[in-house]
Amino acid sequence: MDLDSADDLGLNGKVAIVSGGGALDDGIGNGRAAALLLARSGARVLVVDRKLEAAEGTVALIKADGGAASAFAADVTDENDCRNMVDAAMTRFGRLDFLDNNVGIGSRGSVVDEPLETYRRVMQVNVESMFLTSKYAIPAMIESGDGGAIVNISSISALRPRGLTTYSVSKGAVITLSEAMAVDHGPDGIRVNCVAPGPVYTPMVYAHGMSDTARGNRRDASLLGIEGMGWDIGNAVRYLLSNHARYITGQTLVVDGGATLRGPERDSR
Repeated sequence: MDLDSADDLGLNGKVAIVSGGGALDDGIGNGRAAALLLARSGARVLVVDRKLEAAEGTVALIKADGGAASAFAADVTDENDCRNMVDAAMTRFGRLDFLDNNVGIGSRGSVVDEPLETYRRVMQVNVESMFLTSKYAIPAMIESGDGGAIVNISSISALRPRGLTTYSVSKGAVITLSEAMAVDHGPDGIRVNCVAPGPVYTPMVYAHGMSDTARGNRRDASLLGIEGMGWDIGNAVRYLLSNHARYITGQTLVVDGGATLRGPERDSR
């Protein structure tokens, strides 16, 4: 395979599911950025979000950009919704090649402070959802006949715990799940990788308010002194799903501007 051409991403005509692909208003979150970038590279995208209007907002942006996409409402912690999501991709587009798992929630506190119900909910949303979406996506990828690729979104909190214990545990589990899936499904031609974002300024982060000082502290955590955006994560996802990453599986790509090279610090608002 000749990959000398920078345009040869191998995405044209393929089909991707992007879970958590919506965003607040016109904001650019990790999932929305990935969906837009995949569509710009010729992929057809099923944009999935718990809120249909959020998914439709992303689809509208893709179509305005000349791309092909369809919206689907699903709670990816619900097994039936995950099954129906994959069925929708197969029905609407005729195949499935890629899955980008973006859904996740945060939490704060130690094992002493964290209520058990919160721990269980974070693990359900952040880990079990990726288990369920993959359970149904992988057979569809195999049926489609060209292998496939999955990217699961973890976090640098899995690599550098900083006072977000349950969240860190869940994101560590995402990395291990991805590695195990890579081993299990490599023989099927399916690659599975992780992206571990650092402090990225997205609608999920600023939805409940963020002071200028806190935003500046997050920016300054980067060795580069720049602010991470949803586009940075979307570009990493597109790379890992593309032919340019055809020999990469079971890996975690850290996208943090070098923040993990600094000492651990508690996040703050």
